Amino acid sequence: MHKIRKCLFPAAGYGTRFLPVTKSMPKEMLPLVNKPLIQYGVEEAIEAGMNGMAIVTGRGKRALEDHFDISYELEHQIAGTDKEWLLTDIRRIIDQCTFSYTRQVEMKGLGHAILSGETLIGEEPFAVVLADDYCATEHGEEGVLTQMVKLYEKYRCSIVAIEEIPREDTRKYGVIAGDLEADNLYRVREMVEKPDPAVAPSNLAIIGRYILTPDIFDILRETPPGRGGEIQITDALMTQAKMGNVLAYKFKGRRFDCGSIEGFMEASNYNYEHIYKKKR
Repeated sequence: MHKIRKCLFPAAGYGTRFLPVTKSMPKEMLPLVNKPLIQYGVEEAIEAGMNGMAIVTGRGKRALEDHFDISYELEHQIAGTDKEWLLTDIRRIIDQCTFSYTRQVEMKGLGHAILSGETLIGEEPFAVVLADDYCATEHGEEGVLTQMVKLYEKYRCSIVAIEEIPREDTRKYGVIAGDLEADNLYRVREMVEKPDPAVAPSNLAIIGRYILTPDIFDILRETPPGRGGEIQITDALMTQAKMGNVLAYKFKGRRFDCGSIEGFMEASNYNYEHIYKKKR
């Protein structure tokens, strides 16, 4: 019985909503206080028991590789100073994890990005984190991926994280409909990418946390382009859902859409008040 050891981070997008800063800086490196977005995702994956971090990058994303590597010059400069402790978290991550990278040569949608990571994942179940969805939980509570891994260990199928959204926002998300399996857990029977509010099957939206079984790669290969001419992960998951193999989990915690300016600012303020100040 495979445990989930690897987490895939699709990180090839251009981050156009944050131009001009993302012209030369990956959006995944935007800082919430003093840590980049992607580091919070990696820490969430580590908490859930994963140590293989697979990152799908693109042109201009070299800063991601540099961040999860040792900077000998920097370490030498701050050795023995009162700033040395600031590198404690990233040193622990570098020592604890293996990072592997591949490039998504063309931007053909999230489904294509996940398929591009197949060589890094292999034939095993894995998690997917979209770094611009920052998920926070109260002190002492389990992270979202930890919650989902425990569900996977029981049900052994693909799982998507969902939250309730205003119905007028359904055109921004993949939306599910399903039958209640347990508290906050649905067996998915319908999944639609960015539906018009008038025809959306519910107001339960998929956010950037997934547990996927490895057969998703073969399904993605056979999935034709969908909405926007892109290969949609929701379309591939619907193939699994038709066989009863997809669950949707209304997670415990709070999610911030850091792909938007408003969500990013809210997350920064939350992080400063609830995390950073308590560590000082």
